[in-house]
This record gives sequence, C-alpha cells and structure tokens, in this order.
Amino acid sequence: MNFKLTGRSIFLVLWDVAASYLALTLAAYGTNQAADIFTSTDVLFNFGTMAACNLVFLLALRLYNSLWQYASSGEVMRLLAATAAAAFSGALIHYLALGWRLPIRVYFVAWILFLFFAGAARFAFRYIYHGRRMLQRRAPESARPRTLIIGAGETGSLTIRRMVGGDYAMQGLPVIAVDDDPDKVGLRIHGVKVVGRTGDILNLVNCYEIEQIVVAIPSASAAERKRIYDICIQTDCHLLTLPNVRDLRMDELDDVRLREVDVADLLSREEVMLNTRLVSGYLAGRCVLITGGGGSIGSELARQVCTVAPRQLVIFDIYENTAYELEQELKGRYSDIDIRVEIGSVRDEPRLQRLFGHYRPDVVFHAAAHKHVPLMEANPREAVLNNVFGTLNAVSAADKHGVRNFIFISTDKAVNPTSVMGATKRMGEMIVQCYANRSKTIFTAVRFGNVLGSHGSVIPNFKRQIASGGPVTITHPEITRYFMTIPESARLVVTAGGMAQGGEIFILNMGEPVRIDDLARKLIRLSGLEVGTDIQIEYVGLRCGEKLYEELLMGSEKPVPTEVADIMISTGEPVLPAEVSRKLDCLSSCLAALPEDSYAGDEVKACLAAQIPTYHPDSPVLSIEDLDQSLATAGSRLEAGSLPEAHSQLEAR
Repeated sequence: MNFKLTGRSIFLVLWDVAASYLALTLAAYGTNQAADIFTSTDVLFNFGTMAACNLVFLLALRLYNSLWQYASSGEVMRLLAATAAAAFSGALIHYLALGWRLPIRVYFVAWILFLFFAGAARFAFRYIYHGRRMLQRRAPESARPRTLIIGAGETGSLTIRRMVGGDYAMQGLPVIAVDDDPDKVGLRIHGVKVVGRTGDILNLVNCYEIEQIVVAIPSASAAERKRIYDICIQTDCHLLTLPNVRDLRMDELDDVRLREVDVADLLSREEVMLNTRLVSGYLAGRCVLITGGGGSIGSELARQVCTVAPRQLVIFDIYENTAYELEQELKGRYSDIDIRVEIGSVRDEPRLQRLFGHYRPDVVFHAAAHKHVPLMEANPREAVLNNVFGTLNAVSAADKHGVRNFIFISTDKAVNPTSVMGATKRMGEMIVQCYANRSKTIFTAVRFGNVLGSHGSVIPNFKRQIASGGPVTITHPEITRYFMTIPESARLVVTAGGMAQGGEIFILNMGEPVRIDDLARKLIRLSGLEVGTDIQIEYVGLRCGEKLYEELLMGSEKPVPTEVADIMISTGEPVLPAEVSRKLDCLSSCLAALPEDSYAGDEVKACLAAQIPTYHPDSPVLSIEDLDQSLATAGSRLEAGSLPEAHSQLEAR
C-alpha cells in the first residue's frame, strides 16, 4: 500500500471514519433497526470495525493519494469497488467473528450512504479547484470577441462550455454555432443555438456581428476542412482551431487551448499518419545516432525515436545551441534513455571514425546537410564537401563499424536537379546505393519534398514579411511545391528504416503539389489582411538553381508499391561501384586543384554536371575542356593514391 501523509489525506481519513459511523447510524434508523442495534454495549466497537474495513480497502485502492481535482470515471469505479468490498468484509466479520448479526438491508443502506459521503468529500476537491480556476481566469464579457463555433460535436461542446465559463485559455463569447448535420440545426449546446450550416457562414458573420471563428471539427477530412477554411478566410474574422478532444486524456481537457490556424491546416490532403510502432522494432533497445540531430528533421527524428525506447540516443551536430536545447527537452521527458550530444562536422572523417568507434551505433539517421538552394549556388564547394564527402564519411564509418541500418535523408530536388544542392544530394543517393550492394549494413535513402516550418522554409519567411507590412515576395506566380509536415517527414524516415532491405529510395505519397501563390494569399487572409490593399505581392523571378516545379521520380525510375499504402519505392538503373568511385575521384581532384580561398563556382558546377548526367544547371557552366584548362591553370590534380581512403577503395570493395 502506498500512502503519502498530507493534509488532504489526513482530512479524508478522519472524514471516512466519521462517515462510517454516520452511515451505519442513519441506516439503523432508516430500516427501523435502531432499537435493536443501540441496545448493545458493543455498538461503537462494532461500528468501528466497519470503519476500519472502509479505511483498509480505500487505502488498498490508493484512494487517499489521488489528485481529486482531476478525478474521472476511473476514480469513481475504484471508490465503488472499495466501499462494496468493505461493506461485504465488515458484514462477514460481524457475523463470523463478533457474533453481531444485522439484517442485510442495514449493511446495504449503510454502504450506499457511505459511498455518497466518501464520494462527495472527494469530488468536492475537483469542483473547488475548477471553480477557483474559472474565477481566476474569467475574462469580462465586454472583452470577449463575439464567436461563431463550427462544429456541434464533442470538440465544439467543449469549446462552448469553456467559453461560457469565461476561461482565459479559450476566450470568446459564443454567440452561434453551425454544423453540417441537419439533425443538429436548431438545437442548443450549453445555451448556444446551432443556427445553420457551414455554407451559411458568410451571411451569419454579418448578421450576428461575428468577430472570431473557431473551427472545432478536427475529425473532418482534409478536403472538408479546406473547403471550410476557404470560406472562413473570406471574412475579416480572427480564425482559430483546436485539437480533437478524443486524442486527449481526461486531465488534459480543461487545459486544451485554442491555436492559430497554420499553413498545415490549409493543405488539401490528409497528413499521413504512419504507424511507426509497427516497424520500429529495429530501434528498441539499440544505440541510435542522428547526424544533424539539432536541425528541424533531426530533432523531430530524435523525439520519435525516443518514443520506442532506444538504449542510447546520440545527437551529432556542428551547431551546439539547438543540440543543447533538444538534449534538455528529451532528458526532461525520457529519464530512462541515455541521451548524449556530440559536437562536430561530418566533413571531419577522423572525428566521425572516433565517434562511431566509441558508441558503436546500431542505427544511423544521416540528416546532416547544407540544404538552402540559393546559398549552395553561391557556395558549391561547401555543398560538395558537406553533402557529398560528408555523406561518404558517414557511410564509410557505418560500413567499417558494423552499423545495422543506415538511413540517408534525401530530397525531391535530387530528381533531375537544376541546383548544386539537388545535385549533391543525388550524388549522396548514389553513394548510399553503391555501398548497399557491397556492405553488410542495410543502406537506404528517403526522398521527400519541402518540410513546413523547417529552418529557412518559405512559410516562416512569408510570415515575417506579412508581420513587417509586406511586400510578400514570390519567385513565380505558377511555382509549385510538394509539402509535408515535420512529424510526417520523421515518421517516413523511421518507417522506411524498418522496411528497408538495402539500396531502396523510399518516397511518401505527397498528394498534389501546392501553388506557392495560393499559399501566400491564404496566409495574408489568415492574418486578417487584404491582398493588394494591406499587403502587396511581388514576383521577383526564379532564383539561381530553382525549379518551377519539383519531381519525385526521374524518367528512368519506376515506383513500386509497398505494404504501406502511402509509401512507394523508386527503382532505377543499378549503381556500379567503379563508376561511383570514378565520380568521387573527379570531384575530389577538382576541389583539391582549386585554392582554398577560391570562389570559382563554375569549375565545381561543371565537374558536378560531368558526374551527374541528370544535373542540368539553369545557368551555363564550363565545358569539360574549359574545366580541364581551368584546373590545369589552378594546379595539377592530385594523384589517385593520395585521395581519401573511403572512396579510393570503393572499386576494390
């Protein structure tokens, strides 16, 4: 039995003793047995026996240490079981040990009364607690915006109830509600009438002088939510939403908060909810290493990996601030997992070899990369060193130290690339596929599109521009992109790792591409502003290396379905080790021949184009002859024998 002595538990014990005596006394008079019961000289002792039984069973079922301010049906059932067991046990002791025999109806009535008294005392804590919270958080009615609630289900009911109570965490004055279920129209929820359907929103906003709209239908399909959001953003109302109450625990219902509608809500497809637990057995009890672990994708990967209980998680990143913040977050949530942070660069091969040798990771997620397209166009040398040779270093270390699974994170920009970043990622895919054919390690790659909310993505940039008064800059009115959320991307990577056999490139079904222009206009409307009046949109032209639209498959690749409906595998021409080794040697020679302070990006781009046939830069680059001449001028190439060991030995493998 676990009993923590507090002022509240002492009060409940004393209350239950008194309630036991009171319940038996009232039961005696209520059943006309008082004359017989109170003639006995042992009545107080016998009543005390019943009180002791009540205390023992209530203590056994931990009903003195529960947080009654969060009490729910679980506590009610335990209270019912404890009091019933105590009444039955007390009656047996009276009959068998004490020879004190009362009619069964006395015990039954006493049990009902005691259950009422004990429950009333405990649930009083809940209502006192919430009453104080509502008084503390209650906002004056005049300061609460007139609100229309979309949805008359569980989530809508919760929203209206808390708004009626004046909860500061869910501010608003609920005026009307709408729902597309015709059976609900005309009904009232906590006094608020369901006056129409979602198609009536525009008229209702004007008729009832609505200032705020709360979308409380999280279980609706993506297409249905998109239709409703498209209607709502035509109004001047503040638009909010909240999570589905069915996904929350009972003790979270009173703390759920309204949130701003974000761009992920505006996507016209359902977020893919892969069940990573079905395939994540390869992570449980293992040592997992994440390169680039402090980044947007790496940090979300770390969070999802921790949910399946790895033995150890190693976060490797060159930027210590985000890595440190992630370490503190995860250690606060997962005290049973050994979480380590190591600072360093994947370009430092000796550092990587020492890292792998020390931790002996079972699984590696390689997320470290330079990813910003315009920056890498201006710094192609750094892109090759980090994205190509950094990947080679990580792959080589994984092979040498017997890693079981290695998952490389690629991008849709690697498909028929027009940018340096895309070309280096395509080279990374080739390295991974090459090693997959030769190593005991299971090497695989995952290819996906733009990630909403990641560092440097277009949406945060739009929000900053809107906040500063505009203009919002878009490269081209017809530019489109595939989008996915950060959790989606991490789930895809974890799932792909569990499905991999070696050499695959996994791709997520990302639906239809989204026009960036449409997305920008919706963001402006969500901010309560008008396009062309409050915020201007300017088209600035495609940036260097940027494509008008992205692709998920190259012409030579064919998609193959998997057992997971939303994931497919890309298959293409096999990658020969000798060919990959030659390409790496050429890139290494090119970089070595250029001075360290050289900004000669054309030479690097030309060399990339020579090694990756699908790479078509959007600006002219040097011909092979010009490249040879440029390199000869800069200095003679390195001899093959002095190349880094990792790729000079690829062909030999």
